[in-house]
Amino acid sequence: MLEQICQLAREAGEAIMQVYDGQAPLDVSHKSDDSPVTAADIAAHKVIMQGLNSLTPDVPVLSEEDPAGWEARQHWQRYWLVDPLDGTKEFIKRNGEFTVNIALIDKGIPVLGVVYAPAIGVMYSAAEGKAWKEEGGHQEQIQVRDARPPLVVISRSHASSDEELKEYLNQMGEHQTTAIGSSLKFCLVAEGKAQLYPRFGPTNIWDTGAGHAVAIAAGAHVHDWKGQTLDYTPRESFLNPGFRVSIF
Repeated sequence: MLEQICQLAREAGEAIMQVYDGQAPLDVSHKSDDSPVTAADIAAHKVIMQGLNSLTPDVPVLSEEDPAGWEARQHWQRYWLVDPLDGTKEFIKRNGEFTVNIALIDKGIPVLGVVYAPAIGVMYSAAEGKAWKEEGGHQEQIQVRDARPPLVVISRSHASSDEELKEYLNQMGEHQTTAIGSSLKFCLVAEGKAQLYPRFGPTNIWDTGAGHAVAIAAGAHVHDWKGQTLDYTPRESFLNPGFRVSIF
């Protein structure tokens, strides 16, 4: 099923790129939490929902663009977790650092994940304990890699205002940093280019599910700051606690 989900992500990416390349209007609006949403978010959502409902009609879908209510999902054991366009701010800035995120959650664990960055043509995917990167028609299995000093990947949109992150990095010892948008931060750790992604600011479960799947399949750890694995068992709030993605 992984290849079918990769193809679905590609199709959603094509819908996004039609807006990105100016073939369709951008139509930026804002949700109740002031986060932006564009015509590309909605177009990708429609593609993914149609595809998943066709592929797995018995598996419910939780998408950022149409989140099911608590009553509907409180007993879900297995479900799709989708962010049709992760990194909308990066999309609007036109820097290419946005992704399509699709994850399959089983008993709170992301067991399959696809992260597709259509503007740069890179696909990360994971299932059955293995992770891959596909670029330019070439696919290779990826895994974490140690490096000294470690490279720490941080959020492009939030790092400058995150005082907890600044304090954490100041106490960390020798390291390098790089900033990138969307769930690509998980993927940099997964492919061995970075060793740590610390997150203190707010995220929702659809921001992290697919990247989480790729990271753990490549050998990384995804823990909250109490040392517990991030859990996707249905709960009323969509918010994650702070967390770290690490090879250590």
